[in-house]
Amino acid sequence: MAQKPNSFVHVEIHSNAPEKTKSFLRDVFDWKWQDMPEMNYSMFEAPSAPGGGLQKAENLPAGVLDYILCEDIDGTLKKIQSSGGAVVMPKAEIPGMGWFAVFQDPTGITLALYENAPQPRAARAQRRARRATKSAKKSATKGRKRGRRSR
Repeated sequence: MAQKPNSFVHVEIHSNAPEKTKSFLRDVFDWKWQDMPEMNYSMFEAPSAPGGGLQKAENLPAGVLDYILCEDIDGTLKKIQSSGGAVVMPKAEIPGMGWFAVFQDPTGITLALYENAPQPRAARAQRRARRATKSAKKSATKGRKRGRRSR
């Protein structure tokens, strides 16, 4: 299922002891982990979306940071500020993936934004082709069902 803007799409755990946290979550919930040493980060896969990551608590306190998908971080940060929120970390690039920013709502709750990097034209064309194929299959299935009913 495609991720939709304004939905939670990533959960990030900030821990004072990442390896201990990772071991605990693996043992208790059977989460699968993929280490990304170049980023000092580990990605986890839970049984259903969203997945997320784990890192050492450095720039933010230990806890959980939820990421909300948006189509325009700059515009969304302006809305956040004009609605009484505050930018904690400005827009920054996640190489090869997109951008993120961290903010607080007027009550002090900390959340993050995520914007995907534009996909190459070939990838977009492949997605459109898959959707067209699925649509054609659905139409064909409906036609066969209607044909059976009229007999």
